[in-house]
Amino acid sequence: MSAPMAIELALIGIGTGNPDHLTRAAETAMRAANLILLPRKGAAKSDLIDLRRAICADVLTDTTRVVEFDLPSREAQPDYLDAVDRWHDAIAAIWAREIATHLPDGGRLALLVWGDPSLYDSTIRIARRLDARIRLSFIPGITSLQALTAAHGVPLNALAAPVLVTTGRRLRDGGWPSGVDTLAVMLDGHCAFADLPPLGVHIWWGAYLGMPHQAIDAGPLADVAARIVATRAALRAEHGWIMDTYLLRRGEDAR
Repeated sequence: MSAPMAIELALIGIGTGNPDHLTRAAETAMRAANLILLPRKGAAKSDLIDLRRAICADVLTDTTRVVEFDLPSREAQPDYLDAVDRWHDAIAAIWAREIATHLPDGGRLALLVWGDPSLYDSTIRIARRLDARIRLSFIPGITSLQALTAAHGVPLNALAAPVLVTTGRRLRDGGWPSGVDTLAVMLDGHCAFADLPPLGVHIWWGAYLGMPHQAIDAGPLADVAARIVATRAALRAEHGWIMDTYLLRRGEDAR
């Protein structure tokens, strides 16, 4: 994947769905770009690109071009990590093609990253697959965990206690990790919380955080787990996609 020496790529965190989450640093980086690439994820997830389009229309001047591309689908195969690795290779190849097509003489490219490039997002890993001469920069954004705790009005951690950020897959396969009483769980498409022993556990859940159709729920896990599972299924059916996250806490501070 070759590219000109004079390519600069900015990965810009844009928050969790609310245009007001955009920072001044993000706006500055967007306006400085010669090209912004926007991924299309199919009709079922049109909300995601519609938001990016709206942000571009609001922030950009006529000097920045916006080009859309179709994001490839991840293969369904038993080896999850291998499937993700192949998927990232395919995305990087598309980026390299778009760079060669639209910035043949070099320039500044930007990609708008949902949330923040640092937290359970693979944009940084994909970018590092490109030509090593491309200079990368990163603009942090509001994360879904920030939006979740703000929506519920709760702190992320119990007093003087640690927090483990993990995935639904790890929670489902390994159970509650030892040595920590607060879990922030992301990328859980199968509601792993519903299979945990619920006694003494509190959950704070949120979907579409920051967006107009934001949905939140909270309470003792034994009381609300089934309701959250049903709500999540209904929302996914209604919108065609869902992005949600939740906080679990056990012990005396589980409230």
